[in-house]
Amino acid sequence: MSSRHFLLVAILSIPALRAQQSCDKLSSLNLPRVQVTSAEAAPAGKIQTNPSTSIEVPARCVVKLISRPTSDSEIKIEIWMPAEKWNGRYMQVGNGGWAGAIPVPSIATAMLRGYAAAGTDDGHAGNHPDGPAGWAIGHPEKLIDFGYRALHQTNIQAKAIIRAFYGKDPAQNYFFGCSDGGREALMEAQRYPEDFNGIIAGAPANQWSYHFAGFVWNEQALLNDPGSRIPPNKLPAVQKAALAACDANDGAKDGLIEDPRTCKFDPAVMACQGDETAECLTPKQVVALKKIYDGPKNPRTGKQIYPGYPPGHEALPAAWVPWIIAPEQEKSIQIAFGNSFFGQAVFENPKWDFRTLDFDTDVAYAYEKAGVVLNSDSPDLRSFRARGGKLIQYHGWADAAISPFGSIDYYEKVLKFFQKYPDPRGGGKPVSDFYRLFMVPGMGHCAGGAGPNSFGNAGLQFYGDPNRDVVTALEQWVEKGVAPEQLVGTGKSALDSAKPLTRPLCVYPQVARYDGSGDPANAASFRCALPQQ
Repeated sequence: MSSRHFLLVAILSIPALRAQQSCDKLSSLNLPRVQVTSAEAAPAGKIQTNPSTSIEVPARCVVKLISRPTSDSEIKIEIWMPAEKWNGRYMQVGNGGWAGAIPVPSIATAMLRGYAAAGTDDGHAGNHPDGPAGWAIGHPEKLIDFGYRALHQTNIQAKAIIRAFYGKDPAQNYFFGCSDGGREALMEAQRYPEDFNGIIAGAPANQWSYHFAGFVWNEQALLNDPGSRIPPNKLPAVQKAALAACDANDGAKDGLIEDPRTCKFDPAVMACQGDETAECLTPKQVVALKKIYDGPKNPRTGKQIYPGYPPGHEALPAAWVPWIIAPEQEKSIQIAFGNSFFGQAVFENPKWDFRTLDFDTDVAYAYEKAGVVLNSDSPDLRSFRARGGKLIQYHGWADAAISPFGSIDYYEKVLKFFQKYPDPRGGGKPVSDFYRLFMVPGMGHCAGGAGPNSFGNAGLQFYGDPNRDVVTALEQWVEKGVAPEQLVGTGKSALDSAKPLTRPLCVYPQVARYDGSGDPANAASFRCALPQQ
């Protein structure tokens, strides 16, 4: 029986209600291949979102369940529904990394906006003894659950629970995810275009198999030869040299590279002319740095496997350290993810050695074995568009986890697809009629970094202002047909961390250009324009 049949049975098994039902009665719902493990009313109060932060959440009904669409599936799902002042909408939130836990902080954040919200562990528990993806060894169905099935099951079951509780369906359905959650966001638009009216895809890891090949490429570049490793104390000098070469390309010398594609920084200028110091690179380190900037290519065909990382952000907080380069005796985050993907999900060998990866045959095998399940890089968004769906994607230029060039590559791939296969249902309108990409200078992975990195991407900032809040901008686009022409990011000046900064975030392919006068820390001093050739 298909997922759509499960949804129909689930809906028909719930009586049409005219008033809100008590929360505890939801535990007796009979949903196909689903076990409702608890349904409890929770009072208003604080919940911990991380070890040092808590937020105040309103009273709610919390339903926990397990979906078992196959004999080897155990997909945990959690739905939170406001006891009062529901905004009539549903938001599903994405995961990060290999998932393995319910994203409770993201669910709570969505509910604070008035949404009924849900999330999933993607069908497995974290902390597997064989490694972060050890659960995939010998369990192909669990890999499918992680890839896409858990997402759709969460959508089906959450909507059924919401209808049972409130007595009506959500008026609009939204998805918001970053990193793996961004991969999940694009997966939904591609595989299940009927699930959501609006989707936000932040820094999507949508080329999962090639993305992790890029991780191992960097690992080999830095560690195959001990002399190639670039110590963290050299990164400030590298960033300084890159900024000296490219900072003023947008007309403002402000510590930010608006469009790193215009940066022609050559690491060879960092070569030591005498004794090695923290201000220069050895010949082997120059080669390693070039490899990280260039990204992996197939050694037989010369084809780019995955894009490299742009210069100018090497020393920013939570950037190259800890993602690409780690302190002594530690592993970078890229090493952990790259080795777990190839060692556990692909070759199913926890002792796999990164030095053995063949960037021709092994990368091709990784795609056939796991990429077809995990990658969400199909450019065919025709069905999503035909249903009126709207997609906002954003990516930070200082992202040292997922290459920001990947987001541009995907957007361009969609453009080419629609040019080659025009969809008459689109009415001749451009791709920007339903899909818009925003590139964010200085922003790291999903948030943080330098410059205008705050625009509602953490869920709460500037709530209610479509110019400064990406969630509200999506609501306006879906529900009122008002497309975001630009967002305004806020943060701190890259040159003076005590000085507030605002900057327009432009719809790709436009970039923000300094007008030549006014405060470079003020958005009013910039305009969106096509990049200069």
